[in-house]
Amino acid sequence: MARVIEVTGKDIEEAKKLALSQLDLPQERVIFEVLEEPSKGFFGLIGARVAKIRATEKELTPLEKGQEFLKKIFKSMHKDIQIECIEEDINYKFNLIGDDLGVLIGKHGQTLDSLQYLTNMAANKNVTGARVRIVLDVENYRKRREETLCQLAERLANKARKYRTKVVLEPMNRHERKIIHMALQDYVDIITYSDGVEPHRKIVVDIKHNKNEDLVI
Repeated sequence: MARVIEVTGKDIEEAKKLALSQLDLPQERVIFEVLEEPSKGFFGLIGARVAKIRATEKELTPLEKGQEFLKKIFKSMHKDIQIECIEEDINYKFNLIGDDLGVLIGKHGQTLDSLQYLTNMAANKNVTGARVRIVLDVENYRKRREETLCQLAERLANKARKYRTKVVLEPMNRHERKIIHMALQDYVDIITYSDGVEPHRKIVVDIKHNKNEDLVI
């Protein structure tokens, strides 16, 4: 819910500055309404009146809320990071641009995935209509990771063929498991399925003994 405050000052400009300070917002995020104009009164004494305004915080769109959330995170990290917003079909991509951003990716993208989850939570907070889905990326890391996983899938399929045994990968999130499944879906002698419980669910690559087995992500 948007915050609304009423503030007084010796003039309109002072009242606005006080309101911005109390709301801790930049001027473009606030709507001002003058309730009372200042008046010096008779001889500057009788009937003198201060300025009074109402300041209302502007409602943000889900995308703006997502960006504001990230900006606060980056500010606390003392990082100068630009957010490039790209519309992709029904989703939006926030491409993060800056120096030394490896800390935002983490091992196998785990930090980036967690930050993406929190960004979507912030963007869709109190949204009553259609929710937006935001994908975070750092200098095309997602694309590079997908290529790495496809190469890994091919190597593991060859290993399963060579040794006639199943190969179990380390735990992966649902999105990365799907990449492995899709990479090997056309291999007539290989089957992939997921085993275990989140967040420790793993991909299993095995020889296809039964061609009617269903895909389990």
